[in-house]
Amino acid sequence: MASVSPRRMYLDRSPGEARGVVTLHGLPERLFIEREGEVRGPRLGEVWRGRIRRMAPAFVGAFIDLGLEQDAFMKTGGVSARLSEGQAVEAVFVAEPRAGKGAAVSFKALSEGAPERLAAGPTLEERLRAAGGLGAIAQGEAAREAADLAEEAVLEITHAILGGAVLTIERTRALIAIDVDLPNAAASRKGVMDANLDALRHAARLLRLKSLGGIVMIDLIGRPRDLQPIQRVAREAFHADEPGMLYGQVSRSGVFELGKPHREQPVAELLSAPDGRLSARSVAQRLLRRLEREGRADPGARLAAVAAPEIAAVLRPLLPQLGPRFSVIEEAGRDRLNPDIRALA
Repeated sequence: MASVSPRRMYLDRSPGEARGVVTLHGLPERLFIEREGEVRGPRLGEVWRGRIRRMAPAFVGAFIDLGLEQDAFMKTGGVSARLSEGQAVEAVFVAEPRAGKGAAVSFKALSEGAPERLAAGPTLEERLRAAGGLGAIAQGEAAREAADLAEEAVLEITHAILGGAVLTIERTRALIAIDVDLPNAAASRKGVMDANLDALRHAARLLRLKSLGGIVMIDLIGRPRDLQPIQRVAREAFHADEPGMLYGQVSRSGVFELGKPHREQPVAELLSAPDGRLSARSVAQRLLRRLEREGRADPGARLAAVAAPEIAAVLRPLLPQLGPRFSVIEEAGRDRLNPDIRALA
């Protein structure tokens, strides 16, 4: 008898945006966001033609000019003898750019011609399938709820998990720091070990949800004496992130070091402005969903979104997809993060 998959997939569509969610044992594990008209950098799996700007023998690689703002880095490995500065190459994106750091590509073939994109990456549904399997993709209200919960979890720093531990996940330029706390200070030695193992499982899930990679330092509770369960559960929890995972040791101070491949742009960067607050587009999409919900609750009402000018500017071209009952009122001085909805006479 086939085993039941612990993963479920959801696809939520609203004007201007589609959000794909994968849950693991009912909790969000992946969030994919696609927005109409939003220009994004090169995506994982895309094939581009570029030109070698500079060989970097010290890093066993080369910097590739793709005609974009930042060069991408390409490992040369066994093909370095065939490459030289100025040579055109075809390459596949294996890591998307993120704040302050460029993308990474993998060599595909020698080429000729100017830098350009040659092939698109996987669609949102293909990304969902790759992460979630072959089951049904739920839509409708269940998908809306799953996507909203996933989005909130992406932006949270502190996460309380069912086993009783609390995880605080903070990203710096150099690494990702995860602090594991157990509010019940009187827990037994077995209780502490169980909490650490549970924290590892949730840390892996949350890092995938947030699309975070790099050096990961997990400050476990206490100093685990038996390291075999830590290593075993870590390998199980991060198996979905292979290939490329690196597993270090637990230090004398109880810090477990991991290396997790960076592949996709962190989801928080997609949702946020450079100042760390929600972007105007994210606020507008949330407001659209509120309008849609209130419009269903009161089918005869004429509803207007009251928003700051920058939010109104993003919202206005998306409103026609909701219908003629909906409009926007631009209000100077309103907090951009606190729009409102008003029923019109």
